[in-house]
Amino acid sequence: MATCNGNGAAEFSSKLQVEAIQTVIPMKITDPRLSRRIAVSENFCSGDLQRRFHMVLYYNKASEADSGWIIAGWFKESLGMAIVESPLFGGRLRKLEDNNDLELVSNDSGVRLVEANAQINMADFIDLKNKENVETELVFWEDIHETNPQFSPLFYVQVTNFKCGGYSIGISCSLFLADPFVMTSFLKNWSQIHNNLISQIDAPKIPAFYTPNLRKVGFLPTISSSLTTRNQTTQTLIFKIPKNLLKINDKFLKNLASKCVGETEGKLGKQLSSKFTLFVKESTNSENVIRVETCIREEIIKEECELIAKSGGLISASWDDLEGDKVSFNEGNKAVNISCWIINVENQDLVMITPSPDEDGSQLNIIITVTN
Repeated sequence: MATCNGNGAAEFSSKLQVEAIQTVIPMKITDPRLSRRIAVSENFCSGDLQRRFHMVLYYNKASEADSGWIIAGWFKESLGMAIVESPLFGGRLRKLEDNNDLELVSNDSGVRLVEANAQINMADFIDLKNKENVETELVFWEDIHETNPQFSPLFYVQVTNFKCGGYSIGISCSLFLADPFVMTSFLKNWSQIHNNLISQIDAPKIPAFYTPNLRKVGFLPTISSSLTTRNQTTQTLIFKIPKNLLKINDKFLKNLASKCVGETEGKLGKQLSSKFTLFVKESTNSENVIRVETCIREEIIKEECELIAKSGGLISASWDDLEGDKVSFNEGNKAVNISCWIINVENQDLVMITPSPDEDGSQLNIIITVTN
């Protein structure tokens, strides 16, 4: 992300108008309920709840019948169908009574869908966003409530229509819900469901939830997106390592995290803080758990991880490895521009270690995010 300059963001904000806000729930009730425990340390703070992943995909107008309004109109159905296959995406966080931990529950509360209109051509905006930190206007996020998190959505979709007919799809997702690789895997599946839905012969050209036909004259919803971290700029480096020869345990994961922080320092050419947040997603036969704790590099037992070398070593990756170009909600119309970033908190570096979303989880993804 570019360095923040408030003038550019303010100028664009005056050209952006929210037209509709909806909640998309699963097309059928989730039964049985799914859950994921989130084990947090004693020094867990409210700011930790706001860590999230953002992605913005930009699309040109593919045909006369194509528009962001039509795409968003079909989202009410296609996203509802996709959540049926991944129920946690429509879920909420709740606090556990017996300790400080949290639990993610598939309670079918749904996803927020925001539709907006921008009085600027998409090409001009892309040129502007390369100079100014205005892209946060294309992704909506409302901070998760500290004491009552069960009322806060964890997943937002914002469709923004540009003056030229192009449109963007902005994704906001809590890191407790999904890491960037899992989120993109969900988006690929959702886009396939979406394209199958609108390709049906008897499907109407205009969806039932077509905002230009439903909007009341003189009525426009008002929303206030989170201001706490919207102007934060971060850098993210991604590493991968095959799991086939690795003996995964707490000691190994902390050594792996420390090693990746060292690699990041070398690539960025600057020394990072000795303190970082370790965010590990663990999958066992009995349950899925996310563990969050603060680590101090000096307290981690330094040792050569021979297994890392045996497995082929760390592999540098990038946002391109997410394959966001495979997310298309109009068959054949690929995104012309894609942006990804992670919002961190407390100016504390973040190390995420998560298994790949494929069926066998054949590799670990290590995502390092540092605040500029």
